Amino acid sequence: MSSHHTNPRSLLNAATRSLLERVHRAGRPPMATMTPTQAREFYDIGGPMLDLQPAPQVDRVEDITVPARDGHHMPARLYAPRSNATLPVLLYIHGGGFSVGSLTTHDVLCRQLSRQAHCAVVSLDYRLAPEHRFPTAVHDSWDALNWLHQNGQSLGLDTTRLAVGGDSAGGTLAAVCALMARDVGLPLCLQLLFYPGCISRQNTASHHTFAEGFMLDKATVDWFFDNYIDQADRDDWRFAPMNAPDHAGLAPAWIGLAECDPLVDEGVQYADQLRMSGVAVDLEVYKGVVHGFITMGRAIPDALTAHADAGRALGQAFDLAPQ
Repeated sequence: MSSHHTNPRSLLNAATRSLLERVHRAGRPPMATMTPTQAREFYDIGGPMLDLQPAPQVDRVEDITVPARDGHHMPARLYAPRSNATLPVLLYIHGGGFSVGSLTTHDVLCRQLSRQAHCAVVSLDYRLAPEHRFPTAVHDSWDALNWLHQNGQSLGLDTTRLAVGGDSAGGTLAAVCALMARDVGLPLCLQLLFYPGCISRQNTASHHTFAEGFMLDKATVDWFFDNYIDQADRDDWRFAPMNAPDHAGLAPAWIGLAECDPLVDEGVQYADQLRMSGVAVDLEVYKGVVHGFITMGRAIPDALTAHADAGRALGQAFDLAPQ
């Protein structure tokens, strides 16, 4: 890959370079210097400013709650186009380093996926670290997938056609859910992974090449993971899906990566690992963009390409499923 590039900044496309310059000039404090509450507020307000405005229209948008195993009611949001037939459904798990992110920060993306794939999307507000450390986010995600599988019909959804997806930390959680689903025989049409974290230690070439100045800095990654997980648990496959003992028999994967992203190498490695295990993988690496670009559609037009690619893959996976 491009990890050994002499000047990695020369890889950036014009829109991304312009965005990074604006962010740098704004001199925003790094998240790692904020309290988790401040960081969440900052992301909830600042994140959507880079995304498409106005938000794309979806016919049905409904706030629901999903029960977790300990009785906690997780907020969730259902998006669906108008349809005479019952719609297949994607459980979407947002990114934000297990520490930030919300239904607000990923609202546009979920609307786009619902429109592009002509499916229902359920966006999940799982519990965040450091108040809720590993493995709470794993349990919450898995409980939501099971609940959708068993109760989605009450929302008018076709639960025989179910997919799981997410970006960044949410991509990690989606990949983990796909592993757990295989283990209990819960059939999934697709795992839709935008730049997922896949490894236990951040030691790939791309983590060094893109450590600073490419949106997701090393200090932020360290802060996220220290919030979420003890060093002793880092090798657990529920944090690092690459470490799962066996990847055979998993749902097909669509994996979308950003070229100038510390996580790009592990995403490619995970795609290779799945392929070697006989899993069908569709891998897209978006050139010249940074981690987080899919929720920056206003600033980085490549986001719209990625939304369309992911939506197409999702729609095709649902169409192939027996109805």
